Amino acid sequence: MSEALLSVRDLTKHYTSRGTRLTILQGISFEIGKGEVVGLVGESGSGKTTIGRSILRLVEPSSGSICFAGTELTSLSASVLRSVRPRMQYIFQDPYASLSPRMTIGEILTEGLKIQGVGNREERLERARSALGKVDLPADAIHRYAHEFSGGQRQRIGIARALTLSPEFIVADEPLSALDVSIQAQVINLLRDLQQRLGLTMLFISHDLAVVEYICDRVIVLYLGRIMEIAPSADLYAKPQHPYTRALLSAIPSPDGNARRDRQILKGDIPSPANPPAGCVFRTRCPKALDACARIVPELREVAPGHFKACIRDDLN
Repeated sequence: MSEALLSVRDLTKHYTSRGTRLTILQGISFEIGKGEVVGLVGESGSGKTTIGRSILRLVEPSSGSICFAGTELTSLSASVLRSVRPRMQYIFQDPYASLSPRMTIGEILTEGLKIQGVGNREERLERARSALGKVDLPADAIHRYAHEFSGGQRQRIGIARALTLSPEFIVADEPLSALDVSIQAQVINLLRDLQQRLGLTMLFISHDLAVVEYICDRVIVLYLGRIMEIAPSADLYAKPQHPYTRALLSAIPSPDGNARRDRQILKGDIPSPANPPAGCVFRTRCPKALDACARIVPELREVAPGHFKACIRDDLN
């Protein structure tokens, strides 16, 4: 991994709902190197989006450290954080809900520039036209409204909005999930091209492990607010070390329509964060669970160079 641009240490997030404390994230730690694309995967309810939004402080962490380019973000005031925000941008999941129907595309794309005091009106519009060109949309789109565009085009506009401030780091939160399958390949190829051409660093959140394999350098596997495994993409897909990762990967179809490995169906649903299992949070659904798993919270340990897992077992064959 190259020099770390982002470092997250012991990130925790709690909510209180009707007197009940919900633990959404517990002790999350990882780094992302400059120019690296890191995938964040896991079932719905695992805490993926909360991590992405916590990094940009769209959600306030309960505790922990988030260090970006040497700056500790969790201690910054709102005014100082605003000066850092242009370097960190967010691509939202829903291209329909994330674009205001009352604003022109030009107004949407220049809003952040205006807030940051960048240039005059014409200079901001020129940057908006340039961003549209990067996502293969015509410059005259600035005069139109979001409802005039398809879902795939709207997501391209969302990507263009993230690019207008020339960020170094982007959180892409399920950017394909609201799109038709026929459009997904175009958008993921666009993101990959932009990342390589602009040297972007990216946290790519997705439930589609086939897409993650295609675009990501490393992968973080999350379950019920805890990291189960971190590894280079090639290593994780070739030799997953955690039972949860193996179950997720077994569901990916191969080109001939069959599963890549013996299908492992997880029983039951992901537990509620209001009442997580004692010990290993995955043990209630784990086909390899031992009695000790109910007592021991496994630490994330290195089992191969750059490959970490949170499991007390070594014999998973």
